[in-house]
Amino acid sequence: MPINTPSSTSFSDKVLYGLRKALRKLVEESAANGESLVIKRDGEIKEVPAKDLLKTLPKEGTRQ
Repeated sequence: MPINTPSSTSFSDKVLYGLRKALRKLVEESAANGESLVIKRDGEIKEVPAKDLLKTLPKEGTRQ
């Protein structure tokens, strides 16, 4: 979804877009600093290196 979204885009779509963008920024900055993030996957809490997590994220600007 581009930054200049049409006004017909729902509020929840805009919120989800902003959330995805913020989470990507968190992962990118953590990866740049060699940090790990704690995530919940398949009901299990895990600590994952941010560089590994970054590889699993969709490309920026793509819809999920």
